[in-house]
Amino acid sequence: MAWISTISDDDADDELVALFDRVRDRHTGRVDNIMAIHSLNPAGLAAHDGLYSSAMAGTATLRKVEREMIALVVSQVNDCHY
Repeated sequence: MAWISTISDDDADDELVALFDRVRDRHTGRVDNIMAIHSLNPAGLAAHDGLYSSAMAGTATLRKVEREMIALVVSQVNDCHY
């Protein structure tokens, strides 16, 4: 649980619910803390999601699987479970 105040699924308005649904983990059905901390600022959540989506969308030089591998290694080096 994040120590930063967040808005839960139950208390979210329609706009935030739609954003949560965009970033919800497909396997667990939960919104990761790294995304939930943006719940007080939905524009920040949308921007974070947009940045992530853009970074992982694909380029002519790296396939998605290669970008995911880079993200995994960087997270491990930074001792981050995300």
